[in-house]
Amino acid sequence: MVIVSTTTRASCTWPGNNSLAITYHDTEWGVPVHDDYKHFEFLLLDGFQAGLSWNTILNKRNNFRKAFDNFDFNIIANYNEHKVLELMNDVGIVRNRLKISATISNAQAFIQVRELFGTFDAYIWSFLNNKPIVNYFNEHSEIPAKTVISDTMSKYLKKRGFRFVGSTICYAYMQAAGMVNDHLVTCFKHSDLK
Repeated sequence: MVIVSTTTRASCTWPGNNSLAITYHDTEWGVPVHDDYKHFEFLLLDGFQAGLSWNTILNKRNNFRKAFDNFDFNIIANYNEHKVLELMNDVGIVRNRLKISATISNAQAFIQVRELFGTFDAYIWSFLNNKPIVNYFNEHSEIPAKTVISDTMSKYLKKRGFRFVGSTICYAYMQAAGMVNDHLVTCFKHSDLK
């Protein structure tokens, strides 16, 4: 006789019953990122998410990966008008010309940051003194949309030529890239990431 456990781990509530969101929450969200390609992927996706739900982006993530050359900033930095038109006709992604153009200029700015600091990772983590911030929230409603650090990050990224990097987008990116642990204290990931 096989006994199947019916217990589940306590988790954040925001993924709901969406299997993609649950997998993303359980395996990626809040896990510290130190790979430049992953940093660029999260910046790209968070930029496209502006004004939309995160589930919309998650559902299209594989389409974005294919359309944007596996999030390779070296390739994206050289996109031309023909490629922009191709992306504008791709029904699998969010077809927003401003966001597509911003992605190209962000790839160029990303490369410049790497040339100055060795890696984008070294630059972006310097805003947090190379250590994740661990928050202790009990309710999702306690989690801020932005902070002083995301304000600062936004300001300096914009000075370096990045677009679609407002403070709210920067904070969502910080959450995704594990610069801040905003898992609820009751969530199993909160203690896993401390």
